[in-house]
Amino acid sequence: MSLPIEVKFTLNVSETVLDTEPQPGRVVQYATPRAKIIEATDVAIQHDLANFPRALSAYMTLKDDPEALAHWDMANYITMRKLGYNDHGRVHAFITGAASMALLELLLEGGVQPDILESGVGDIDDVYLCVILGTMLHDIGNQIHRVSHEEHGVNLARPIVDRILAPIYPDLFKRTKIRSFILGCINCHDLNPPPLTIEGGITAVADGTDITKGRGRKAFALGSVDIHSISALAVDQVVIERGKVRPVRIEVTMNNSGGIFQVEEVLAPKVISTPLSYFVELHAHTRPGGDEQIVTRVRLEGDHFVMDLENGEEVDVEVKGAQPQAAEVLRVGVRGDQR
Repeated sequence: MSLPIEVKFTLNVSETVLDTEPQPGRVVQYATPRAKIIEATDVAIQHDLANFPRALSAYMTLKDDPEALAHWDMANYITMRKLGYNDHGRVHAFITGAASMALLELLLEGGVQPDILESGVGDIDDVYLCVILGTMLHDIGNQIHRVSHEEHGVNLARPIVDRILAPIYPDLFKRTKIRSFILGCINCHDLNPPPLTIEGGITAVADGTDITKGRGRKAFALGSVDIHSISALAVDQVVIERGKVRPVRIEVTMNNSGGIFQVEEVLAPKVISTPLSYFVELHAHTRPGGDEQIVTRVRLEGDHFVMDLENGEEVDVEVKGAQPQAAEVLRVGVRGDQR
Protein backbone atom coordinates (compact mmCIF):
# COMPACT_ATOMS: atom_id res chain seq x y z
CA MET A 1 0.00 0.00 0.00
CA SER A 2 1.45 3.39 -1.00
CA LEU A 3 2.05 5.98 1.69
CA PRO A 4 0.25 9.35 1.48
CA ILE A 5 2.31 12.26 0.18
CA GLU A 6 3.82 14.22 3.06
CA VAL A 7 5.33 17.65 2.54
CA LYS A 8 8.67 18.06 4.31
CA PHE A 9 9.84 21.44 3.07
CA THR A 10 8.26 24.27 1.09
CA LEU A 11 10.09 27.28 -0.31
CA ASN A 12 7.58 29.99 -1.19
CA VAL A 13 7.97 33.50 -2.54
CA SER A 14 6.51 36.51 -0.76
CA GLU A 15 6.64 40.12 -1.87
CA THR A 16 6.01 41.50 1.62
CA VAL A 17 7.54 41.28 5.04
CA LEU A 18 6.58 38.27 7.09
CA ASP A 19 4.70 39.67 10.06
CA THR A 20 4.04 36.38 11.81
CA GLU A 21 6.58 34.57 13.93
CA PRO A 22 8.04 31.45 12.24
CA GLN A 23 6.60 28.19 13.50
CA PRO A 24 8.35 24.85 13.83
CA GLY A 25 8.12 23.08 10.51
CA ARG A 26 9.38 23.39 6.99
CA VAL A 27 7.60 26.25 5.23
CA VAL A 28 10.02 29.04 4.34
CA GLN A 29 9.04 32.15 2.43
CA TYR A 30 11.31 34.56 0.65
CA ALA A 31 10.58 38.00 2.05
CA THR A 32 12.24 41.17 3.22
CA PRO A 33 14.15 41.84 5.34
CA ARG A 34 16.56 38.97 4.80
CA ALA A 35 16.71 38.41 8.57
CA LYS A 36 13.19 36.98 8.34
CA ILE A 37 14.37 34.35 5.87
CA ILE A 38 17.25 33.32 8.10
CA GLU A 39 14.99 33.26 11.15
CA ALA A 40 12.47 30.98 9.44
CA THR A 41 15.08 28.56 8.12
CA ASP A 42 16.86 28.51 11.48
CA VAL A 43 13.63 27.39 13.15
CA ALA A 44 13.17 24.66 10.53
CA ILE A 45 16.74 23.36 10.88
CA GLN A 46 16.67 23.31 14.69
CA HIS A 47 13.36 21.46 14.52
CA ASP A 48 14.90 18.80 12.26
CA LEU A 49 18.00 18.41 14.43
CA ALA A 50 16.21 18.30 17.79
CA ASN A 51 16.82 14.55 18.20
CA PHE A 52 20.45 14.61 17.03
CA PRO A 53 22.60 16.26 19.71
CA ARG A 54 25.93 16.17 17.88
CA ALA A 55 24.47 17.60 14.70
CA LEU A 56 22.53 20.24 16.61
CA SER A 57 25.63 21.27 18.55
CA ALA A 58 27.62 21.60 15.32
CA TYR A 59 24.89 23.64 13.67
CA MET A 60 24.45 25.99 16.63
CA THR A 61 28.19 26.67 16.59
CA LEU A 62 28.36 27.16 12.84
CA LYS A 63 25.46 29.58 12.45
CA ASP A 64 27.11 32.20 14.69
CA ASP A 65 30.76 31.43 13.85
CA PRO A 66 32.47 34.76 12.96
CA GLU A 67 34.67 33.15 10.31
CA ALA A 68 31.70 31.46 8.64
CA LEU A 69 29.69 34.69 8.74
CA ALA A 70 32.55 36.55 7.06
CA HIS A 71 32.87 33.84 4.41
CA TRP A 72 29.17 34.00 3.57
CA ASP A 73 29.27 37.80 3.27
CA MET A 74 32.34 37.81 1.04
CA ALA A 75 31.04 34.99 -1.16
CA ASN A 76 27.91 37.05 -1.71
CA TYR A 77 29.90 40.19 -2.46
CA ILE A 78 31.92 38.52 -5.19
CA THR A 79 29.08 36.60 -6.82
CA MET A 80 26.53 39.41 -6.74
CA ARG A 81 28.55 42.61 -6.99
CA LYS A 82 31.38 41.42 -9.24
CA LEU A 83 29.70 38.72 -11.32
CA GLY A 84 26.04 39.78 -11.25
CA TYR A 85 24.94 36.35 -10.04
CA ASN A 86 22.15 35.64 -7.59
CA ASP A 87 22.48 35.08 -3.84
CA HIS A 88 25.37 32.82 -2.78
CA GLY A 89 25.75 34.02 0.80
CA ARG A 90 24.19 33.47 4.19
CA VAL A 91 20.57 33.36 3.02
CA HIS A 92 21.40 30.72 0.41
CA ALA A 93 23.34 28.74 3.02
CA PHE A 94 20.39 28.64 5.41
CA ILE A 95 17.81 27.82 2.74
CA THR A 96 19.86 24.97 1.30
CA GLY A 97 20.62 23.77 4.82
CA ALA A 98 16.91 23.48 5.58
CA ALA A 99 16.27 21.74 2.25
CA SER A 100 19.05 19.25 2.91
CA MET A 101 17.47 18.24 6.21
CA ALA A 102 14.17 17.49 4.47
CA LEU A 103 15.91 15.47 1.76
CA LEU A 104 17.89 13.47 4.30
CA GLU A 105 14.84 12.64 6.42
CA LEU A 106 12.86 11.42 3.40
CA LEU A 107 15.76 9.31 2.16
CA LEU A 108 16.17 7.68 5.56
CA GLU A 109 12.42 7.03 5.76
CA GLY A 110 12.66 5.42 2.32
CA GLY A 111 15.34 3.00 3.45
CA VAL A 112 18.27 4.73 1.75
CA GLN A 113 21.52 4.20 3.63
CA PRO A 114 23.92 7.17 3.60
CA ASP A 115 27.60 6.39 3.16
CA ILE A 116 28.55 7.26 6.73
CA LEU A 117 26.31 4.37 7.80
CA GLU A 118 27.32 2.11 4.92
CA SER A 119 31.02 2.56 5.68
CA GLY A 120 30.58 2.03 9.42
CA VAL A 121 32.14 5.42 10.17
CA GLY A 122 29.18 6.71 12.19
CA ASP A 123 25.47 6.73 12.97
CA ILE A 124 22.49 8.81 11.84
CA ASP A 125 23.47 11.70 14.13
CA ASP A 126 26.82 11.84 12.33
CA VAL A 127 25.04 11.83 8.95
CA TYR A 128 22.92 14.84 9.92
CA LEU A 129 26.03 16.64 11.18
CA CYS A 130 27.90 15.99 7.95
CA VAL A 131 25.04 17.12 5.71
CA ILE A 132 24.24 20.34 7.58
CA LEU A 133 27.87 21.47 7.77
CA GLY A 134 28.72 20.47 4.21
CA THR A 135 25.60 22.07 2.76
CA MET A 136 25.81 25.36 4.65
CA LEU A 137 29.49 25.81 3.80
CA HIS A 138 29.32 24.60 0.20
CA ASP A 139 29.53 28.01 -1.55
CA ILE A 140 32.04 29.94 0.57
CA GLY A 141 34.80 29.39 -2.01
CA ASN A 142 33.11 31.93 -4.29
CA GLN A 143 34.80 34.68 -2.29
CA ILE A 144 38.11 33.71 -3.92
CA HIS A 145 36.69 33.22 -7.40
CA ARG A 146 33.82 31.45 -9.10
CA VAL A 147 36.37 29.40 -11.03
CA SER A 148 37.46 26.48 -8.81
CA HIS A 149 35.15 27.72 -6.05
CA GLU A 150 34.60 24.13 -4.93
CA GLU A 151 38.30 23.60 -4.24
CA HIS A 152 38.61 27.02 -2.61
CA GLY A 153 35.61 26.14 -0.44
CA VAL A 154 37.27 22.97 0.83
CA ASN A 155 40.37 24.90 1.88
CA LEU A 156 38.39 27.69 3.54
CA ALA A 157 36.03 25.33 5.34
CA ARG A 158 38.68 23.04 6.83
CA PRO A 159 39.66 25.23 9.83
CA ILE A 160 36.00 25.93 10.63
CA VAL A 161 35.09 22.26 10.44
CA ASP A 162 38.10 21.29 12.55
CA ARG A 163 37.16 23.83 15.20
CA ILE A 164 33.55 22.64 15.34
CA LEU A 165 34.33 18.93 15.31
CA ALA A 166 37.12 18.92 17.90
CA PRO A 167 34.92 19.07 21.03
CA ILE A 168 32.31 16.76 19.50
CA TYR A 169 34.71 13.99 18.44
CA PRO A 170 37.65 13.64 20.86
CA ASP A 171 38.81 10.64 18.85
CA LEU A 172 41.02 12.08 16.09
CA PHE A 173 40.63 8.94 13.98
CA LYS A 174 36.84 9.24 13.78
CA ARG A 175 36.92 13.02 13.56
CA THR A 176 39.14 12.84 10.49
CA LYS A 177 36.80 10.38 8.79
CA ILE A 178 33.74 12.52 9.49
CA ARG A 179 35.57 15.56 8.14
CA SER A 180 36.29 13.76 4.88
CA PHE A 181 32.57 13.34 4.22
CA ILE A 182 31.90 17.02 4.97
CA LEU A 183 34.65 18.25 2.69
CA GLY A 184 33.42 15.85 0.00
CA CYS A 185 30.01 17.53 0.11
CA ILE A 186 31.63 20.91 -0.51
CA ASN A 187 33.97 19.67 -3.24
CA CYS A 188 31.25 17.96 -5.29
CA HIS A 189 28.22 20.22 -4.83
CA ASP A 190 28.47 21.72 -8.34
CA LEU A 191 29.12 18.35 -10.04
CA ASN A 192 32.75 19.24 -10.69
CA PRO A 193 33.45 16.40 -9.98
CA PRO A 194 30.12 14.63 -9.42
CA PRO A 195 29.53 13.45 -5.84
CA LEU A 196 30.10 9.79 -5.03
CA THR A 197 28.32 9.68 -1.66
CA ILE A 198 24.69 10.03 -0.65
CA GLU A 199 25.72 12.88 1.65
CA GLY A 200 27.38 14.71 -1.24
CA GLY A 201 24.34 14.11 -3.42
CA ILE A 202 22.07 15.66 -0.80
CA THR A 203 24.18 18.82 -0.72
CA ALA A 204 24.15 19.08 -4.52
CA VAL A 205 20.39 18.56 -4.85
CA ALA A 206 19.62 20.91 -1.94
CA ASP A 207 21.71 23.54 -3.71
CA GLY A 208 19.71 22.98 -6.88
CA THR A 209 16.37 23.52 -5.15
CA ASP A 210 17.07 27.20 -4.36
CA ILE A 211 15.79 28.46 -7.71
CA THR A 212 12.80 30.64 -6.84
CA LYS A 213 12.31 34.25 -7.89
CA GLY A 214 13.13 35.44 -4.39
CA ARG A 215 16.72 34.56 -5.16
CA GLY A 216 16.72 35.84 -8.74
CA ARG A 217 15.19 39.20 -7.79
CA LYS A 218 18.44 40.31 -6.14
CA ALA A 219 20.39 39.79 -9.33
CA PHE A 220 17.70 41.61 -11.29
CA ALA A 221 17.83 44.57 -8.90
CA LEU A 222 21.57 44.83 -9.47
CA GLY A 223 21.07 44.94 -13.25
CA SER A 224 21.93 41.34 -14.09
CA VAL A 225 19.34 40.61 -16.77
CA ASP A 226 19.94 37.33 -18.59
CA ILE A 227 18.26 33.99 -19.06
CA HIS A 228 19.38 32.92 -15.57
CA SER A 229 17.82 35.83 -13.69
CA ILE A 230 14.72 35.95 -15.88
CA SER A 231 14.03 32.24 -15.57
CA ALA A 232 14.57 32.46 -11.81
CA LEU A 233 11.80 35.06 -11.66
CA ALA A 234 9.52 32.48 -13.26
CA VAL A 235 9.73 30.00 -10.35
CA ASP A 236 7.28 30.63 -7.51
CA GLN A 237 7.63 27.59 -5.29
CA VAL A 238 9.69 24.46 -4.63
CA VAL A 239 8.21 21.68 -2.51
CA ILE A 240 10.15 18.70 -1.15
CA GLU A 241 7.81 15.89 -0.17
CA ARG A 242 7.48 12.13 0.06
CA GLY A 243 7.36 10.63 -3.41
CA LYS A 244 4.73 8.33 -4.84
CA VAL A 245 7.16 5.78 -6.26
CA ARG A 246 10.49 7.03 -4.87
CA PRO A 247 11.44 8.33 -1.42
CA VAL A 248 11.61 11.99 -2.51
CA ARG A 249 9.48 14.12 -4.81
CA ILE A 250 10.50 17.67 -5.75
CA GLU A 251 7.65 19.74 -7.16
CA VAL A 252 8.41 23.06 -8.88
CA THR A 253 5.63 25.58 -9.54
CA MET A 254 6.30 28.19 -12.24
CA ASN A 255 4.42 31.39 -13.05
CA ASN A 256 5.97 31.39 -16.52
CA SER A 257 7.12 28.46 -18.66
CA GLY A 258 10.50 30.19 -18.98
CA GLY A 259 11.22 28.78 -15.53
CA ILE A 260 11.84 25.41 -17.14
CA PHE A 261 15.38 26.68 -17.80
CA GLN A 262 16.02 26.66 -14.06
CA VAL A 263 14.66 23.14 -13.74
CA GLU A 264 16.52 21.81 -16.78
CA GLU A 265 19.85 23.57 -16.33
CA VAL A 266 20.17 23.91 -12.55
CA LEU A 267 18.11 21.34 -10.65
CA ALA A 268 17.76 18.35 -13.00
CA PRO A 269 21.53 17.80 -13.51
CA LYS A 270 21.99 17.74 -9.74
CA VAL A 271 19.46 14.95 -9.51
CA ILE A 272 20.65 13.00 -12.53
CA SER A 273 24.40 13.19 -11.83
CA THR A 274 24.36 12.21 -8.15
CA PRO A 275 23.66 9.02 -6.20
CA LEU A 276 20.20 10.49 -5.50
CA SER A 277 19.11 9.85 -9.11
CA TYR A 278 17.52 6.55 -8.07
CA PHE A 279 15.59 8.09 -5.21
CA VAL A 280 14.16 11.42 -6.44
CA GLU A 281 11.13 12.25 -8.58
CA LEU A 282 11.25 15.70 -10.20
CA HIS A 283 8.13 17.46 -11.48
CA ALA A 284 7.52 20.99 -12.73
CA HIS A 285 4.32 22.72 -13.80
CA THR A 286 2.97 26.18 -14.49
CA ARG A 287 0.35 27.46 -12.12
CA PRO A 288 -3.32 27.53 -13.22
CA GLY A 289 -4.21 30.54 -15.31
CA GLY A 290 -1.33 30.46 -17.75
CA ASP A 291 1.97 32.26 -18.06
CA GLU A 292 2.69 35.54 -16.31
CA GLN A 293 4.68 38.13 -18.23
CA ILE A 294 8.14 38.87 -16.85
CA VAL A 295 9.54 41.00 -19.66
CA THR A 296 6.90 42.89 -21.65
CA ARG A 297 9.13 44.77 -24.12
CA VAL A 298 12.78 45.08 -25.13
CA ARG A 299 14.17 48.08 -27.01
CA LEU A 300 17.59 49.36 -28.01
CA GLU A 301 18.59 52.83 -26.79
CA GLY A 302 22.13 53.80 -27.73
CA ASP A 303 24.44 51.06 -26.45
CA HIS A 304 21.88 49.63 -24.01
CA PHE A 305 18.88 47.37 -24.22
CA VAL A 306 16.04 48.66 -22.05
CA MET A 307 13.76 45.99 -20.58
CA ASP A 308 10.24 46.87 -19.52
CA LEU A 309 9.32 44.54 -16.67
CA GLU A 310 5.86 43.35 -15.73
CA ASN A 311 5.85 45.57 -12.62
CA GLY A 312 6.48 48.75 -14.62
CA GLU A 313 10.20 49.00 -13.82
CA GLU A 314 12.88 49.50 -16.46
CA VAL A 315 16.23 47.69 -16.44
CA ASP A 316 19.20 48.61 -18.64
CA VAL A 317 21.55 46.01 -20.09
CA GLU A 318 24.76 47.15 -21.76
CA VAL A 319 25.08 45.66 -25.23
CA LYS A 320 28.88 45.55 -25.31
CA GLY A 321 30.03 42.26 -23.86
CA ALA A 322 26.47 41.18 -23.17
CA GLN A 323 25.17 40.26 -26.61
CA PRO A 324 24.30 36.64 -25.74
CA GLN A 325 22.46 37.67 -22.59
CA ALA A 326 20.59 40.43 -24.39
CA ALA A 327 19.59 38.05 -27.17
CA GLU A 328 18.20 35.60 -24.63
CA VAL A 329 16.27 38.39 -22.94
CA LEU A 330 14.91 39.50 -26.29
CA ARG A 331 13.65 36.00 -27.09
CA VAL A 332 11.99 35.72 -23.68
CA GLY A 333 10.42 39.14 -24.13
CA VAL A 334 9.04 38.27 -27.56
CA ARG A 335 7.56 35.04 -26.25
CA GLY A 336 5.97 37.00 -23.42
CA ASP A 337 4.30 39.43 -25.87
CA GLN A 338 2.84 36.54 -27.85
CA ARG A 339 1.19 34.73 -25.03
